[in-house]
Amino acid sequence: MARPARPIRLLRLAAALAGLAALLSPGGCSRSAGDAALSHAERDRRSALAERARVAFGRLPERVPGAGADAPELVALGKALFFDRRLSVNGSQSCNDCHRLDGANPSGADGERTSEGALGRRGRRNAPTVRNAALHLAQFWDGRAATLEEQAEGPILDPDEMAMPDAAAVARALEGDPATAAAFRAAFPGTERPVTLRNASRALAAFERTLLTRDRLDAFVGGDLAALSAEESEGLRLFLDAGCVTCHAGPALGARQYQPLGLAHAYPTADPGRFEVTHDEADRGKFKVAPLRDVARTAPYFHDGSIATLEEAVRKMAWHQLGRTLPPGDLRAIVAFLGALDDVGAPPAASAESAVPAGPAS
Repeated sequence: MARPARPIRLLRLAAALAGLAALLSPGGCSRSAGDAALSHAERDRRSALAERARVAFGRLPERVPGAGADAPELVALGKALFFDRRLSVNGSQSCNDCHRLDGANPSGADGERTSEGALGRRGRRNAPTVRNAALHLAQFWDGRAATLEEQAEGPILDPDEMAMPDAAAVARALEGDPATAAAFRAAFPGTERPVTLRNASRALAAFERTLLTRDRLDAFVGGDLAALSAEESEGLRLFLDAGCVTCHAGPALGARQYQPLGLAHAYPTADPGRFEVTHDEADRGKFKVAPLRDVARTAPYFHDGSIATLEEAVRKMAWHQLGRTLPPGDLRAIVAFLGALDDVGAPPAASAESAVPAGPAS
């Protein structure tokens, strides 16, 4: 009659091991630790909210499409070129000067209303963040570049930006340096002439495909129901209920469609937007919907950089796009939620919302 004791002990051991495995599974520890302070009703509410967010936004991929084909040598070359000021006509400007990946606020933007080019001229539109750009349906506010490769090449030759006269000038600026030439040969083995503008843009695009952000919304959707504060989770609910996800959906929370500014109430702008690309009157005043990942770090806002603070941007979007005036509490909660979209891998920004420097809006 003493024999059954060993199977019982084994069953207890198996149950204990199963419980330990659940704790060590992805999200297990975070759910257990994070849920401890939440009531049963609050857990249920947040669980339903997390599911709504998952449906609206999906989840960030581990790697964006195309990144799997990017060799490490190609990515390394692209990173070096991103910081290389020889890509500008007078050696004064690199990609990083308008899309900062270093310093106190490496948001992929520069905090200016419009950016100053190598020759001192300012562009017409605000420089968007380069982070998560690989998730966008197209590049630039008007979508004139279909791929990251096209986007990377454009500013180098743009007279208002890096102002290189032609592709040959870019090659000459780079190929005379033995280390740079060797990096191109490693990235493009077997190529007769590896140092070209086209190959530079391919390398830059490969590097940009690595620039994904991760934030507390990802943790919340992944099962850590305490990843958002009470105010942030309320802001997420309001964001979903108000209809913001009509435009700001998908893994980047936007950047998947073009919309006119002023769906409900006209927004004053002389910029023709996507019309310049398509010459279709239906596209006049349309712009790519701004992505919201890391948005609190990328002020000022809108295509013209005219809005200095995130609070004002949310207020204006609610009015011009949804026809709504947000109560102060709702506005604070939505702004708090958007703050939860800060990249968890980045250092705290010196200032989440910058002042708008003097300069032309267009």
